[in-house]
Amino acid sequence: MDTKSSFRITPQLVLGLVVITLGILFTLDNLDILDARDYTRFWPVLLVIYGIFKMAQPAGVPGKVWGFVVFVVGSLLLMKKLDIVFFNPWDLWPIFLIMLGGAILWRAVERQRSLSGRSSGAKEAQHLIISDFVVMSGVERSTTSQDFRGGEITTIMGGCELDLRGASIQSGVAVLDVFAFWGGIEMKVPQDWSVEVQAMPILGGIEEKTVQPKEGNKKLIVKGYVVMVGVEIRN
Repeated sequence: MDTKSSFRITPQLVLGLVVITLGILFTLDNLDILDARDYTRFWPVLLVIYGIFKMAQPAGVPGKVWGFVVFVVGSLLLMKKLDIVFFNPWDLWPIFLIMLGGAILWRAVERQRSLSGRSSGAKEAQHLIISDFVVMSGVERSTTSQDFRGGEITTIMGGCELDLRGASIQSGVAVLDVFAFWGGIEMKVPQDWSVEVQAMPILGGIEEKTVQPKEGNKKLIVKGYVVMVGVEIRN
């Protein structure tokens, strides 16, 4: 039996190589062998490498859009250092808002397409999906739907507490799309649900504290973006 494992490039491996390289440069600089500033000015290469690494992640791993943004920013900054472009790349920061808005819009359209035809009417759909929009306030929401299919939660400088412990999933998988900006989201799920987090944190964090069920095929997939805020998921 072949016990050899394939070699993988991991973030810690890349970080270790970067730290070693910096240590060598600064050591040679202290010994007056070279000037470290001639090399450290190309620091945008790190952003390019990080962006490529994020975009090369397997399907289903969050962060591909963020990786593309970092890759573009790093490439522009590197071309500035090489005198290929002569404008300030930071002047293009609003493009990030355009890309973020486009990604949110795309997710909303795809979610509507997936839900169309699955419910027989608007009244029934209200019991199958969650749709909350919170701005500079707080909301507590719970549902006991036995055919929960997901939905969307948007919080902007506000908070949302969602209690799903009385709900159930009949279709096997429910998808909940979240967008949190300067606000918090707390979710409570049943013990027999497994949770898969595909949301991408940007200067924020996602805590998944649920206990993996021993059996069952009910899964909640959490997608979206978490910007400068925290999301907590627990039983």
